[in-house]
Amino acid sequence: MSTFIGDFSAKMDIKQRIVLPASFKHTLEEMGDLRLVAQKDIYEDCIRLVPYKTWEEDMEMMRNKLNMFNRQHRQLMREYQMNTAELQLDTSGRILIPKKLTDLAHIDKEVNFLGLDRYIEIWAAETLSQQPIGTGSLAELAQDILG
Repeated sequence: MSTFIGDFSAKMDIKQRIVLPASFKHTLEEMGDLRLVAQKDIYEDCIRLVPYKTWEEDMEMMRNKLNMFNRQHRQLMREYQMNTAELQLDTSGRILIPKKLTDLAHIDKEVNFLGLDRYIEIWAAETLSQQPIGTGSLAELAQDILG
């Protein structure tokens, strides 16, 4: 299984396009599909990029757990599908992020890509720099969660 590793800075052009880091593009090529699904993250003010194959796997898992005749289950699926878009890399290795998503994630120009195992996060540079992640925080989380 391929994973996305690393963090990279980039700038979004005036047409809302961002060049995908070369190592992330290479990982997508290894997966055999350059399509991505962009989604406003459900927890943070960032955009989550999901390789299309991974998106399909995640959706299959949800379908297996949800009953679409249950109103609450259908509402979960509806809200999960909102604020998403299918993306394709262009010949220059860029992705076009819909303005609706960049507005929701407060992304203007300076961005940071963060490889997060099976996913990629895109953060506004200033938002990511304000996250409470530091050497003490990481050590405490690792100890609390992993023991």
